[in-house]
Formats: sequence, structure tokens, C-alpha cells
Amino acid sequence: MALRWMLLFFVLGLAAAKLTGDTETDVDEGHDWDIFNINEVAGLDLLEGDIDLEETFNRNSIIGDKYRWPTTIPYYLEDSLEMNAKGVILKAFDQYRLKTCIDFTPWKGEENYISVFKGSGCFSSVGNQRVGKQRLSIGKNCDRLGTVEHEFLHALGFWHEQSRADRDDYVTIMWDRIEPGKEHNFKKYDDAVSSALGVAYDYGSVMHYKKTSFNIGSEPTIVTKIPHFMDVIGQRMGFSASDLTKLNRLYNCTKSSNFVDSCDFEEENICGMIQGPGNSKWEQRSSVSGGPQTDFSNMGQCKGKGYFMHFSTASAEPGDRGFLESRLFYPKPGAQCLQLFLYNTGADDDVLNIWVREYDKANPSGKLKLFKSISGGVMGSWELQNINLNMTQKARVVFEGVRGSGPSKGGFSLDDINLSSTKCPQHVWHIRNITRLLATTPAGGKLYSPRFLSPAGYSFQVGVYLNGTSDSPGNMATYFHLTSGPNDHKLKWPCPWQQATMALIDQQSDIRQQMNMHRMVTTDPDKKSSDGTEYFWDNPRKVGSKVTVSDGSYYYRGPGSGTSAFITHSRLKSRNYMKQDDAFFLFSLEDISDLLLSQPLPSPAVHADTGLMMKAADHGAPQGAADNFMLVTALAGSVAAVMIVVSMAIVGNAWRIRRRRRQQESDKVAIIQDMPGFIEANEHQTIDLPSPLTAP
Repeated sequence: MALRWMLLFFVLGLAAAKLTGDTETDVDEGHDWDIFNINEVAGLDLLEGDIDLEETFNRNSIIGDKYRWPTTIPYYLEDSLEMNAKGVILKAFDQYRLKTCIDFTPWKGEENYISVFKGSGCFSSVGNQRVGKQRLSIGKNCDRLGTVEHEFLHALGFWHEQSRADRDDYVTIMWDRIEPGKEHNFKKYDDAVSSALGVAYDYGSVMHYKKTSFNIGSEPTIVTKIPHFMDVIGQRMGFSASDLTKLNRLYNCTKSSNFVDSCDFEEENICGMIQGPGNSKWEQRSSVSGGPQTDFSNMGQCKGKGYFMHFSTASAEPGDRGFLESRLFYPKPGAQCLQLFLYNTGADDDVLNIWVREYDKANPSGKLKLFKSISGGVMGSWELQNINLNMTQKARVVFEGVRGSGPSKGGFSLDDINLSSTKCPQHVWHIRNITRLLATTPAGGKLYSPRFLSPAGYSFQVGVYLNGTSDSPGNMATYFHLTSGPNDHKLKWPCPWQQATMALIDQQSDIRQQMNMHRMVTTDPDKKSSDGTEYFWDNPRKVGSKVTVSDGSYYYRGPGSGTSAFITHSRLKSRNYMKQDDAFFLFSLEDISDLLLSQPLPSPAVHADTGLMMKAADHGAPQGAADNFMLVTALAGSVAAVMIVVSMAIVGNAWRIRRRRRQQESDKVAIIQDMPGFIEANEHQTIDLPSPLTAP
């Protein structure tokens, strides 16, 4: 009898451990980790919680120019970093490029560089320490975009916001609530040590402590003089506007590395756009009788403002065309992302074509290349569109409206156009009626996105707990799931090293001012279930649950990985994450398996002295190389210097070229992306009430 009960309990235990579509792994383990919590758990006792202070460091010198980096900063990603962290770091670099003139390039042997590794927590030195290899730690739970941006801002020369000389005018430090021995973390610095660069105190800075930093119990250690900002301080969503102003002033930035243009059509010159040849025209409007009634930028909230561009197919004759052409651009060669909001009230056969007109000696009047045609689809609402472009020389972006042959009562309206030198996110999920959903969805109620297909052919969807999980109400939670799809028979399983990016859009007009909330999750093919019998990222048909759709079709949803602390409700309402009752998520699933390879080390010949040679030895270069280098004659060194130009160009770019080539190969895989029930890359999907909610 006892043996029978033991067998029953054993079987029940296996059943409980079996992976299903309801299985979820919280990468944050139920915590809303801040940098200082992470470092405290790790047992680190650093200056201000995350500043690695060398004994020889003179704080006053941080204000000097010699502690600035060049605007293109060499970096090295050490092998100790987790794969997800590597991907997040590269995403953070993209944010710096988009919003500032700061760029990052793989280390090619420069004297000073930032070497990123997995330490016991999240920490950095302040400014360029001129020590050669300057280390910056992105440890466990530090792989959040805002956290990485924070640590690199330290490296670029920034202290914490509440360390400013004028901080007592804006916050009160509650000294009696600070953990004994941690009081030094709240020291402020006078103007000889830290400059505010003429920018007002910023409660919303990504460099500000949270209200409970180093506290005893649950009471705040920092109280804002204006109560409204109590739940604002300590955000790790990303750069604030003031963070960017200070960084751009410190490094004398006059333009961003990857930003090209932004237009909300508020000015009469419509951002330098021109009317191209055609028998119909685009018009600057504030409303249209058939819709939209307002622009997207202001949503009718600002009197005397709120304009967009409209092409009327209702007033045009069949076959009529109207061209709206941007000003001339001189972008970096390669991929560009065109982001815009489109309001379509045209007939099903009315078409919006998006072209690029490139100019060269052979085509002085420009040669047109079509990148996307839009017709039909979601009508009568502002919808986000992401279009990948590829401009290699002087060019204009051209919007062509075409009246179809059938009757039409509307047209096409454009607003909030942004162009940047980067690759677009793959998918858009539009959630309508977000206010009602928040009011009616119980904690533990889960809303699923449509299923999407990645460029590599994997099918996935994202589940969102709008009001948090049952164990963590008050936070929005997000989880990434693989799902069964049409390409599963030719894909690798368990799914290897695909990084999912889930981003809630801050719907600001200018992409540089957006503080999108990001989280990334990476599929580790070696990750197993809690009992070690199944692979977490295996084919959903093996480790998932059957999901029946309303039309009778079905698919399999695998286990999910994400966070129960994606964003708090107070932060959700603090910016334009919800606008006119709409929210937009951006999703991408990208192959990062190339990051398994070590970042190439520069050739030892590039080093000009013994000290730098030893820096390379620290990274694993053979010690003999350093010894042999000492024997090289001055003549041989001169000859080698001629060869360095070629060798370093190869080494410095090889890693990035290999990453780009692997991505291109991934994009060319013969996969199915047009099956019913799936959204292919760069398509968008809206969701309306009623939305099915499933309890986990």
C-alpha cells in the first residue's frame, strides 16, 4: 500500500514538473530589481552603490576634458557575459547612436577602451580613467536596457543626479532611515567636482536614485519636495530628455549618429517636404470630415496645433496621383527605418506607395525604388507603420497616394514621421481600449498577442498581464512564448539563441524623446524544466499546450519566459505609453548565436608600447607575444606600422561584418511567412474588445 502511494506521488510530481503553455519563468524572480538591490544582494559595497572608485582617482579631475572619451568609444565584450546581456548591451549602443553623437566600435587596439564583463553586479568607473582596459560590469539581473545605459553614463563621466550640489533644493534626504554605514552614498558634490551643465534638476533622470535606496524597512530615504515626483525618481526605462541634453553638451554633440529626421507637420514649411509631380496634391490639415478628426501628435489637446498631411482620394479622379517628397537626405549607407502613423479611410483599391528617390551622376533627376505599397487593411484609426529602407546615397523619401478605380470617400493621412539609420522592429501589436482593459481585467488575467513569424521562421507570441500576475498585482507583466508554426519541421530545436525584444512604445512625436520600455529574453537551448527532463525551448508541440482558436483551428503554445515587473502602473501613466486609449508594442526575434564567438582581439602588432601589450595579454593573448614584442627593433616596428592600417581594418570590422552576414543569411532562409493566422515581419495587427483573457 505504501509503495502504491509513493508511486502515485512520484507520478504526480512528474506531472507537476511537466512543461506546458502555462509554465512561466520569471527572469526577475518576482523582484523589480534596481541596480542597488542587485549589488547589495551580491555583497558589493561601492561608492554610491555602483561606482567603482580607484584609489588613485581624484574626483575633482572628473570635470576635466582629459576624462572625456572620444565620441567613438572602443569596447570589448568579454566571454564571461551572459548571452542575453550581450544582446542588451548592443541594443543600448543603438540608443546612444540614435539619441546622441556617441558611437561604439569594437576595440581595435586603441590605448583606452571599455571592457564589459559579468561581475558580481552592475558597476562602472566615472569618466575615462586613462588606464587602458577600463572594466564595466553587467552581472546577473543587470541585463535591462535602462541599467546598461545608466552604467555607461557613469563611464562617460556622469555622477548620480541626487549627488548634485543643488539637490537639497529638490529632495530631502531622510538620514535616520538610511542603513547604518551607507550614509556616504548620499554625499553631494560641489561644482568643482560635478557639473550640472546648466540643466535643471531632473527627477526623471535614469541616473537618479529610487526613493527607497539604502533604506531600513520600507520608508523612503529620499523625499521629493514636490510630492508628484516620489514615484518618478529612480526610473530605469531609459534616457530622460535632460540626460540627453547633458550628454550632448558634455560631448559637444550637434547631431545624433543614427538619427536622420523627424516631422510632426506642425510648422508651415512641413519639414522641408515638397509636392512632387502629379495631378493631385497632399494638404496640411488639422481634421478631415471622414477622419481623422485630430492629428496623432496632439490628439486635439493643444488649441492652434495638431496638423498632419492628407491625400484625398475622395476628391481625386480614378488613377490620380499625388507625390509628397521629403527634403534631401544624406544618410549612412545601409539600413534605415522609416516609422510613421497612418490613418487610412480610402477605398480598398486606393494605394499608398512608399518610394526612395536616389540621385547620382547617371540619374541627376533621381531614380525611384519602391519599398512598400499599402492598401486596405485596418481602416479608420491611427496605425503605426515600420518600413525598412536602404538608401546608399543622396535621396528623398517619396509618399505617393493613388486613387483606385472604385468609389472612395476618404484618403490617406500621415503624421509623426521618423527616419533613422537602423533596422526596423519586426512586428507591431496595437492594443485598443487599453483604459477599459485595465479597469476590467483582474490580476492574473492574461492577454495574448497574435502569433508572429520571425525572419528565421520561428512562430511566437507575447502574453501580457495588464494588471499583473496574481502574485504581483500593480505591475504590468510580459512573457514571451514560442508557438507551433509552418516551419517547425526545418527549424533547430531546442530553439538556439534567439533574442526576443518586447518594447512598449512611448508615443512621443520625435523618436529621440521616446522612453520606450524594453525587455529582452533569449532562448538558451540548454535550459531545462525544473526536473531536468525537458528542454524549455523545445518544439511547442512537445513541451506546449494545445490552444483552440475561435474558428476551430488550433496551435501549440510553449512555456513562457519574461518578467512580472515589466512596468509599474504609475510609470505606465507617467508618459505616453497610453495615448487616446491605445497602446503599441514592438516585437522582434533575432538570431544572436554569433555572439557565442569571442570578440576578436586586436593583433599584438598594433600595440605601441609594453604597457598596452600587457593589456592584450590580460584578455588572453599569449604571454610570449608580449615578450617577443620587446625584441622588435625600431626598424621592424616602423615596417609593421605600415601593415597595421590594413590588419586593423580587417580585425576591427570582421566581427561586425560577420554579425551582419549571419543576419542576412537568416533573412534569406526559405521559410513560410504568409500562412493564415500569422503576421509576417514588418506587418502590424490591431486588437479590439472583446479580447479573450485566459487565467494562468
